[in-house]
Order: sequence, then C-alpha cells, then structure tokens
Amino acid sequence: MYHPTSMIITIFAFLLTMIMIFIRPKNMNEAIPATLGAIIVFLSGSVSISDLIDISSKVTGAAITIIATIVMAIVLESFGFFSWTAALMLKLSKGSGTWLYWNTLLLCFLMTLFFNNDGSILITTPILILILKHLGLKNSQMIPYLLSGALISTASSAPIGVSNIVNLIALKIIGMDLYLQTVMMFVPGVIGLCFLSCLLYLVFKKDIPQSIQVHSYSFTLQKNLFHPLQKNYENLFNQQKRLMINMLIFVFFVRISLFFASFIGISVSLVAVIGSIILLIWRWIHLKKNPKDVVRKIPWHILLFAFAMYVIIYGLHNIGLTELLIAHLRPLVNDSLLHASLTMGMITALLSNIFNNHPALMISTLALTEMGLDPLIMKTVYLANIIGSDIGSLILPIGTLATLIWMHILKTNKIFISWLDYIKVTLIVIPPTLIFTLICLYLWLLLVFV
Repeated sequence: MYHPTSMIITIFAFLLTMIMIFIRPKNMNEAIPATLGAIIVFLSGSVSISDLIDISSKVTGAAITIIATIVMAIVLESFGFFSWTAALMLKLSKGSGTWLYWNTLLLCFLMTLFFNNDGSILITTPILILILKHLGLKNSQMIPYLLSGALISTASSAPIGVSNIVNLIALKIIGMDLYLQTVMMFVPGVIGLCFLSCLLYLVFKKDIPQSIQVHSYSFTLQKNLFHPLQKNYENLFNQQKRLMINMLIFVFFVRISLFFASFIGISVSLVAVIGSIILLIWRWIHLKKNPKDVVRKIPWHILLFAFAMYVIIYGLHNIGLTELLIAHLRPLVNDSLLHASLTMGMITALLSNIFNNHPALMISTLALTEMGLDPLIMKTVYLANIIGSDIGSLILPIGTLATLIWMHILKTNKIFISWLDYIKVTLIVIPPTLIFTLICLYLWLLLVFV
C-alpha cells in the first residue's frame, strides 16, 4: 500500500496535467505538461525505476514500429507522392466536390491500412491541404474534407492491429497475435467505418461544394507544389505513376510481412525497421538525399507525450485505479458477451477522451487481464477496448496522438479548426458509431466463433 502523501501527489499531478493540456496556455505543446506530470508522479514514489523499465518494454517495440512507418511516409513525400496523389484525386473527382469528398475518405482509409493512423495523418493531411489550397476553398469549405479525413484515418486503425501503436501495445499485454486480431475485428471494423462515413457525409453535406473549379495543373517532385499548366504535365504524371505504384507495392509487401512475422514469432518492429531502411536506401540512390532530414521531421514530442502519459497512468494503476475498475466492472463484464462488449468499449472510450487512448487502453487492458475471464469473453472485451480506443477516443482532440499530429500540421499550414468546431461534429457522429461498431463486433463473433 502506498503512503497517502504519494497517492495525493499522484492524483494532483494527473489532474494538473489534464487541466494544463485542456487549457494549453500560450498554445503550449501537450508533451510539456505531460512530461512535468510524469516527473512529479515518479518523484512521489508511486512509480519506481522498475516500473519505468516495464513501461519501456511495453511501448518500445510499438514506438519503433510507428517511427519506422513515419520514416516510410517521409520517404514517399521526398519522391513527390503527396503532389502526385493530389493530382490524381483531382483528376478522379472530375470537378465534383462530392466525389472529391468520397475520394478523400477512401484515400484516408487506404493510407491507414498501408501505414498506420499516425502515418496516414502525416500523408493525407498535406495532400488534402495541397488540393484545397489549389482549389481556393474557404476555411468553412475545407473543414468537411480535413476533419472527415482525420476521423476516418484514425478510426481506420480499428480493423487491423498493426495500424495503431496503442493496438500493438495492447496485443503484447493480452498475448494475442495480429492474425487472430484481424480475423475477429476486420469485418465489424470496416462496417463501422462505413457507418461513420455516412454520418459524416450527412453532417457535412450542406458545406461540401457541389462543383469545384479544377484548373489545369502539374507538380514538382521536390517542392510538392502545384504550378500552372505545362505542356509536359501528362508525361510527368505518367512517368511518376510507375514509380509510385512500385513504392506502394513495396509498402504493401512490408505490411503483409508484419502479419507473417507476428504469426511465426519474429519481431514486428524489426521487420518495420528493415522496410524503412530499404526505402531510405532507395531514396538515397534515386534522389541522392541522406537520412538527416528524417530525424528532423519525426514528431518526437508526440512519442514523449505518449510515454509521459503512460507513466502518469501507471502511477494511478499502482495506487489502486485498476483494482477499483476490476471491482466495479467484473460483475458487468461477466453478465453477457454483448453487455461485456458495450460496457468495456464505452468505458475505454470515456477514459481515452480524458487520459488519451494510449494510457487509457493500457489501464483497461491491465484490468482485463486480472479479471479471470473466459478466453472468448476476454478476447471480445479486448476487441471492444480497441474499438473504444480507436473510434470512441475521437470525441476530443486529445483522445489520440494522430489527432494531435493533425492539429499540429494544420497549425503549421495556418489552417484554423478550433476545438469547438471539432467537438460539434464528433459529438454527433462518434457515440452512435461506437455503439454500432460494438454491436457489429458482438454479432460477428457470435456468427463466426460461437
């Protein structure tokens, strides 16, 4: 049992951290209050050095995998993938704002499957900004594309475990491989995404321009900027097509290799690192660019924020938060499979919007492993936690690291979407999507595994 002073300091550090993150004085980076809170928790004695080592062992592999994926995204940017894709999307939209909207959602879904939710945000957001600025849309007309794209990019990590760092960490805690997680989650996850997409379209329908003025355009590979019509535009576009397809095929091969590695017990992070190194070598050979710029472009503060929040929540875990959750949740979870799914999914969603989904999923997964549940119920509840963490966490911007990255990119490009603008949409679309996806999970598992 921890000393009362240690418990009080830990709770105070948590509350102070959350207040500072929500207030964000002078647009303070979220990593600063989180790091200060983690230091206070450590000094209070509720987290030991051995706990820090345990946290590091849980998050290091997943963090390496995510960094490797971000490196892949940076390499694609170097080859002009952003501007090439922007040009392709405008070409496919054929002057229709509605078609551009649906193409946006499809792009965000595919990029999350190819990379992960953080990598998808890093790729799709600059592409969308290129398109929207080229079209000269007003800020209010940009919001449907940017916000819907961000929500779909992040929510699309639910169907596949490797698409989200927090999923990878939880997989390790629960002792479940990527293959089984995908078999159990992919179908209900994709159905939930379709439901979310339809809700978003209904919310934004009146703000989406019916037609868009697509000017003739071309692009430069290094600057990723649109330029006036050039006679050799089609030749440039077609020349790049083969290179971009080859790179996407390679990235897809790396993704498949991650599943294979997980299935046979090889480190997933090792495979991801090898894939990113090959792409860096590819870039060096073709563009003569060394990897120094990659180190500068990786958003290290996001990883620091995640680790710091884990430390704070681990402190709350040590002073009795997990035991409290177990005592109150075990009767509810043991009631029925549907009840277990809905209960834990919604609780994890609530915790994710308060703590951020990384520590929230960790604390709910730790509680889950100590409940002594039937194996099928435990796997179902774990998947419900994933849905709550990947979809339910989107109500507030702080809920996911991907959303924080998205906000950072918008700010860098001088595009303003306030928390109020964000929450007015997510309060309408996320709760019903969460419940709908949890019910789909229950029905799918009932059909296939029971």
